[in-house]
Amino acid sequence: MSPSNGQDLVYDVRMSSVVPASITGGNVVHQLSNMDLAMKLHYLRAVYYFKSDAMVGHDILSLKKPMFKWLDIYCSVAGRIRRSESGRPFIKCNDAGVRIFEAMCRVTVDEWLEMDDPSRHKLLVSNQVLGPQLQFSPLVYVQFTWFRCGGISVGLSWSHLIGDIFTASIFMNMWGQIMAGEPSIKTVHLPRTEVERPTKPASNPTIPLSVKQVNNIGDEWLPANACTMSTCSFHITDIQLKHLRSKISYQTGSFEAISALFWQCVARIREEKEPKMVTVCRNDSNAKGSGILINNQVISTVKTDSHVANAELSELAALIAGGTMDESKEIEEMVESDDKSADLIIYGANLTFVNLEGVDCYGLEMKGQKPISVYFGIDGVGDEGTVLVLPGPVDGGCDGGAHGGRMVTVILLENQVSLLRKELEGEWCAAGIY
Repeated sequence: MSPSNGQDLVYDVRMSSVVPASITGGNVVHQLSNMDLAMKLHYLRAVYYFKSDAMVGHDILSLKKPMFKWLDIYCSVAGRIRRSESGRPFIKCNDAGVRIFEAMCRVTVDEWLEMDDPSRHKLLVSNQVLGPQLQFSPLVYVQFTWFRCGGISVGLSWSHLIGDIFTASIFMNMWGQIMAGEPSIKTVHLPRTEVERPTKPASNPTIPLSVKQVNNIGDEWLPANACTMSTCSFHITDIQLKHLRSKISYQTGSFEAISALFWQCVARIREEKEPKMVTVCRNDSNAKGSGILINNQVISTVKTDSHVANAELSELAALIAGGTMDESKEIEEMVESDDKSADLIIYGANLTFVNLEGVDCYGLEMKGQKPISVYFGIDGVGDEGTVLVLPGPVDGGCDGGAHGGRMVTVILLENQVSLLRKELEGEWCAAGIY
């Protein structure tokens, strides 16, 4: 089904807002860290799909009602961007709220997921970015789309500057827990009133290899790409993953094995422009589960002199596994050296691999039921592209989500996506592609 037909299937879009249940106060601010500001041009787009059984007894009011308490817990998310006298952005916690969209879809959830259209998820989540009127731009959008079968999708648009993808996942799962009436939720994530900043930033900060500086962004926070970017998703089953790892003599994890495979495939389709250097993003394990609004990535670069297209996968996997030189400090110093904050691209500055295996992306439950499918993607990716490695479907393995293989979301230049599909199908006979 073509994207244009897909657009015709989603209709009757309505808009509203949800604000915190309690008044936060007139002078409360959430200070953004240097790493927050380094991620400001990136946006998470996530879509959770639920069948009709999970929606019995639910309507739009029952879905929105828990959000008032939800935003009490995360009042910073309901704020808006302001600038200090020096030009540095911060969040004013003014209870302006989260924007809600409601829409209808003419097909069933199953029919939608079977569509041969990689862009279909984008119709179920807002594509809004921050700016050009920053003071009025919501940081978070949620879209509910009701399908003909009675099922629903929940689309999350999340500004990366308020937290990484682990944080966004915890945020969404918290909404589900409140909706279920969990009595144990007592945490309130207070706005960050101060951040650690060097008293004297480096006069000539080292430019990290993992970032690209962009110019003339202004107050519309989305980088311009040379060509159109496109997104596709692959389900690597448990059996396929075991087969892939068996081909690699180096004892490596699933993320490293998958990254090595995709690095080589991208190198082959780019031929003489194969990427010799890639960025690897991992979450700081010490921050998992906290739910505090934070960007806590460990960002490193990996380089090779080998011909990547013909290299042994074991060699590439070993390089990725060893890429633990964290450039976060250098990135933060680069932001700190500019009072107005540097405009940087991290995802896609180089070909970027993001390890999201620890994300509880199936943790959002309705009526005790997990989503049947989850899509995670990123907007604001640079021309070199990004590969996200996520847990597979909950029912994808004999023991649940931990053994359900992996979902891989790839964001590349539009003309490279079909070539990547052919490369994967031809080399590995990768089944389960959708």
